[in-house]
Amino acid sequence: MSVRGFMTKPVLAGAAVIIAVIAAIFFFGSNEEAAPDMRAAAPEAGKATEPDAGAAAAPRETAQGKDSRPNEVVTPATEDEGFDPTIPRHGSSLFGELKYGPDFSHFDYVNPQAPKGGTLRYGVFGSFDSLNGFIVKGQPAAGINLIYDTLMTSSLDEPASEYGLIAESVRHPKDYSSVTYTLRPQAKWHDGETVTPEDVIWTFETLKKNHPFYNAYYANVVKAEKTAAHEVTFTFSESGNRELPQIVGQLPVLPKHYWAGKDAKGNQRDFSETTLEPPLGSGPYRVGNVSPNRSVTYERVADYWGQDLPVNIGTNNFDRMRFEYYRDGTVALEALKGDRVDFRIENSAKNWATEYDIPAARRGDLKREEIRTMTPAGMQAFVFNTRRDKFKDARVREAFNWAFDFEWMNGNLFYGSYTRTGSYFENSELVSRGLPEGRELAILKQHEDKLPPEIFTTPYENPKTDGSGNNRDNLRRAAGLLKEAGWTVKDGKLADAAGNAMKVEFLLDQPTFERVVAPFQQSLKKLGIEATIRTVDTPQYQNRTDNYDFDIIIDTFGQSLSPGNEQRDFWGCKAAETVGGRNTIGICDPAVEALIDRVIYATSRAELVAASRALDRVLLSGHYIIPQWYSPNTRLAYWARLKHPEKMPPYAIGFPAIWWADEAAPPPAPKPDEAP
Repeated sequence: MSVRGFMTKPVLAGAAVIIAVIAAIFFFGSNEEAAPDMRAAAPEAGKATEPDAGAAAAPRETAQGKDSRPNEVVTPATEDEGFDPTIPRHGSSLFGELKYGPDFSHFDYVNPQAPKGGTLRYGVFGSFDSLNGFIVKGQPAAGINLIYDTLMTSSLDEPASEYGLIAESVRHPKDYSSVTYTLRPQAKWHDGETVTPEDVIWTFETLKKNHPFYNAYYANVVKAEKTAAHEVTFTFSESGNRELPQIVGQLPVLPKHYWAGKDAKGNQRDFSETTLEPPLGSGPYRVGNVSPNRSVTYERVADYWGQDLPVNIGTNNFDRMRFEYYRDGTVALEALKGDRVDFRIENSAKNWATEYDIPAARRGDLKREEIRTMTPAGMQAFVFNTRRDKFKDARVREAFNWAFDFEWMNGNLFYGSYTRTGSYFENSELVSRGLPEGRELAILKQHEDKLPPEIFTTPYENPKTDGSGNNRDNLRRAAGLLKEAGWTVKDGKLADAAGNAMKVEFLLDQPTFERVVAPFQQSLKKLGIEATIRTVDTPQYQNRTDNYDFDIIIDTFGQSLSPGNEQRDFWGCKAAETVGGRNTIGICDPAVEALIDRVIYATSRAELVAASRALDRVLLSGHYIIPQWYSPNTRLAYWARLKHPEKMPPYAIGFPAIWWADEAAPPPAPKPDEAP
């Protein structure tokens, strides 16, 4: 992709999530308000994916009142009249015509004169032990996807459009039963070899074989074959799925000849294993210095084959990008303030309010900026593992939500910065509101016998409190739900009919999140629930979540304006059984399965919106999670030598792709009479 991010684990986010992933960098700034994903990632993806939970919230009233969000974008319902998808085109759009024509020179939001040069230092959380970002095994280095190109790349000012990168054109039949890409003859690997159809085919087959996400994501892509000298055709198992051509376009292409060869020691390379040998790529960067668990540096390729393509003009501006690893939030913040890193996404409202009153910030050398994007927030939440018997009853899960006092937490921990998340598609037009009507109601009626009746009579709302910390009424409601589900308090302990006590463990991978869980833990104690907090290191956390060995975790499900195939990985039955999959909840419901298909096979924007709202409503009715919080703004703290375009794209902050370094700016230095 032209707009690249920092990979932690390899998950593509399809046409459906293409915008969500762009904002979902593996931020070190993630802390007690947004948890990074150790399981799966797309370009710029992490568990704190689309809800960039670290940003000041805009005021929003409840479902009964006005919802004044400016970022509800509706794309055209169908392609322009006369559009013929069988004719090769320079790009593709899920719904509607492309914004940029075949002769466009660059994206509107970039600075085409942005200077090249400088080093970007970025802080990331955790550790890494591998440069192979496409397998379940190991912890891949942040940013490793910077070395790869994809067939197509997205624009950041359209909700679901892609333009050719390795592919110069794309076409598909009108029934969407296949897609054909014509590769650019000038596309080269860093060793000078040409990118071939064989590379594309090998990549497709290898990724499906080696990672459960790719296997699920491309489940309906049954074959890839060379159909001309520079042409690859992908055949689908079904027709009518408008998204399949686009998600294939997001395929990162890997070099077959490299992986078929031997390493410097003469050993045969094994794609299924971790490695610290810098892999061969075709992208704008190559791997430079590597210090496992400490730092990794990427160097801009001076003769990068695609640097003059319209999709790349004004991007990939830093000569070097170095990712510094930290394991302590305080140390990472001090690294920014001490000018050891250049840029931070601040996901802590407390830090934003209290930690930046320093001389460098007062001088303007260390800048603070809030950027509002039109990207859906998705869902960040406490997630129940419904594979466990104690969480199988929806009334039990709902009771936990009644015990969660968000209003107190927001006021006392987060400086009132956040809005409670009330939808899996929060901050978008896909949110289900009020009672279902119109197309949405018609869709839900088809599954009425499988749905709880309150879906049609009672709008979903999260419990609310007055923020005083006195949550007595809500706890009384929670106790009633638990009693209905067969749980009673005996000797101060909640137990089921067989006498089994309700014990739950919150599994965390960051100590800073403990202050969020601790107040919730005390509320649960009042219900007789014994809740413990267990914080483990990154490898152990990944192993346990990959194998669904947990009670409750914090997870995030990033969304976009055009959801699609990734919904199967989030909520589908097959994904619930797949080791390392994204269905951490364990949902397997026939109504959900049917609604996922309605989303995927939507033939118009209006149909997609209605199906997404119906899916949202059914997921909410299942009480599978305890929703947390979101904000449409992203808080940035960065040294003033970093610059970004004056006109920023509406769907992402574009970091680091469209940013650049002002090498003429002198390094900041405190004045002699300034206190630190």
